[in-house]
Amino acid sequence: MNIRLTKHTIDKMAWLGITEDQVGEVIEKGSKYRQTDGLLAKYTYVSIAYKKIKDYYLIKTVYIER
Repeated sequence: MNIRLTKHTIDKMAWLGITEDQVGEVIEKGSKYRQTDGLLAKYTYVSIAYKKIKDYYLIKTVYIER
């Protein structure tokens, strides 16, 4: 899976302890919801806001559901 991360996403992943493998798993297995500019995927306790662009996924942000 071709994933590109924004600086904001890299910082949040480091802070929350989320790996790039987990990001891919959320996109593959998670429930998807349309947003104004992309999609939101939720799987287990992780949520990913992303946008599908041609042949890659641009990850805009990640967060933990509480």
